Amino acid sequence: MKKIKRIIALSGAVLLVGMYISTLVFALLDSSETMGLLKASIVCTVILPVLLYAYTLVYKITKGSGSGNDDSV
Repeated sequence: MKKIKRIIALSGAVLLVGMYISTLVFALLDSSETMGLLKASIVCTVILPVLLYAYTLVYKITKGSGSGNDDSV
């Protein structure tokens, strides 16, 4: 399970770096088509980490802390 978590975390990090690079490239290109791509890239750069954080938060809540004590709710 730990190996799967590392692979998922690494793929998420690679995806974020790719989005940052694409945002930079779209910002430097001067074309009418790239303006829409730049906006989409900026939105994805903000939304994806928020969704990943929400996913991990829900996962921690549903799995619990592992101590077997449900009084922490």
